[in-house]
Amino acid sequence: MLTALLRMRSALQDVRLPLELPGAPEQRDAQQEMVDQLEDYVIPRLMTIDAPLLTVVGGSTGAGKSTLVNSLVGRRVTQPGLLRPTTRSPVLVHNPEDAMWFKQDRLLPELERVDRATNDPEALQLVASDTVPPGLAILDAPDIDSVEERNRTLAAQLLAAADLWLFVTSAARYADQVPWDFLRKAADRSAAVAIVLDRTAPEAVETVSTHLARMLASRGLKDSPLFVVVEGQVDDEGLLPPESVAAIRGWLESLAADAEARTAVVKQTLEGAVRTLARRTHFVADAATEQIDAVRRLRDDANKSYDQAAAQIAEASADGTLLRGEVLARWQEFVGTGELLRSLETRVGWLRDRVVNALKGKPQQAERVTVAVESGLETLILEHAEAAAERTEASWRSIASGQILLADAGEDLGRASRDFRRRAERAVRDWQSDVLDMVRSEGADKRSTARFLAFGVNGLSVALMVVVFAHTAGVTGAEAGIAGGSAVLGQKLLEAVFGDQAVRTLAERARQDLESKVSELLDTERRRYLDLLDSLEISPQAPENLRNASRRVDDLRFAAKGGAPKDGRPDA
Repeated sequence: MLTALLRMRSALQDVRLPLELPGAPEQRDAQQEMVDQLEDYVIPRLMTIDAPLLTVVGGSTGAGKSTLVNSLVGRRVTQPGLLRPTTRSPVLVHNPEDAMWFKQDRLLPELERVDRATNDPEALQLVASDTVPPGLAILDAPDIDSVEERNRTLAAQLLAAADLWLFVTSAARYADQVPWDFLRKAADRSAAVAIVLDRTAPEAVETVSTHLARMLASRGLKDSPLFVVVEGQVDDEGLLPPESVAAIRGWLESLAADAEARTAVVKQTLEGAVRTLARRTHFVADAATEQIDAVRRLRDDANKSYDQAAAQIAEASADGTLLRGEVLARWQEFVGTGELLRSLETRVGWLRDRVVNALKGKPQQAERVTVAVESGLETLILEHAEAAAERTEASWRSIASGQILLADAGEDLGRASRDFRRRAERAVRDWQSDVLDMVRSEGADKRSTARFLAFGVNGLSVALMVVVFAHTAGVTGAEAGIAGGSAVLGQKLLEAVFGDQAVRTLAERARQDLESKVSELLDTERRRYLDLLDSLEISPQAPENLRNASRRVDDLRFAAKGGAPKDGRPDA
């Protein structure tokens, strides 16, 4: 069981709930409460089952907890006061023989051990007293309804570490909601609880105690002992008369003296805590699954937007779209397109010769086509990168968790990165350089031919780009339109030098190279969104790991009782 609980604690700690989903704040609090209880009470108590019975005295502001503790011990060990909150640092009173049980490595290990009075909420004041019987320890906790949040948190933490709750209320406060929230949790996990109705006027004892007893019974605490302390004078030390607390003291001493009874209380509370923890882990696992689903949705939205952008760029750079405007004008200047296009299909051989003559001495026109291609591609890529960023941002803003992530991003993710244009320019130039290298390499053994010399490396590179831009147009002649005709002409020019198969291979390589560079550009943009999700460090395996750890604890509990779980789910 100890191993199983250690694994459950580890699985709980591995769960992350960073997204602000409905119910997430409550489950984060519950997760921390469970880890704290495992570390503060369940695991240490299971390792030291024979340790003294820890009785935590808790309750509302002004209920008289400190006075009650002092009176039970028989001397002032904790400081009551008129100002609220009074108890800031918990005080643990124990028999000197039991000092070894309360060292740093056991109960509430994160609290510093001190032997002096302090108001430090991070410290646990240890007080040894012969008036406390061996086998019993009494801990005075801060107010559960303190005006200071740290006190309230510490009070809840201490109560969760108790073997026995001595819950103190008063005739004026016994019906308050906050105490009953704590008592309901105690009933839910079968914790051992005793109630002290403190500061009660003699004439109100019967009425108030009867009503309180009914309330306890209706909330599953009918077996909890109920003690009444009648309001009375305190002595110069601030202690109640011994007879006022005699019943409580006698009951605690009888538990301390009876090892079997003491062990029964410990096991009742421990078993209830383990059972409740195992059950509650499934709610945390469910919350973790919701986080994973939300991250998956946000990730899918980002991927869909940028995949769409990549597909649209690929389509627009292959269907002839780019063979318009400036690119088309510069290409026509380069090849003298008018007459060539009109005669392309019927006089290919004659055209080849004319093209050779037309291209001689036109390196400047080839460079102008290159510049126009560069500008057209950059604009196309930038437009779709901006659109992808806008789509992703819009989809993320449609849910609260996405809004918070965007707000914390530190930059405007609804636009392309500030340096995107520069990176796009570099990528296009690199692609054009690669196309030039392809042509140069393919024509290595043709550089002395008349046609290669006539077209030149730059001219053939331009022609290859034009062919790439109509890669999927399916054109077969000038009747397919100017753009398609331009591509066919470019293909004929290349075929005149390299042959049909070589042109197809070159075009496909150039096409794939362009898509790869565009994909790399968009992936960098996409990562701005995905890095936010990765930074959340949400593990897809965490929910199932937690459920498995919880089931293992339940299996061991049932086995200890001589039974077996029926469906793998926790019992109620």
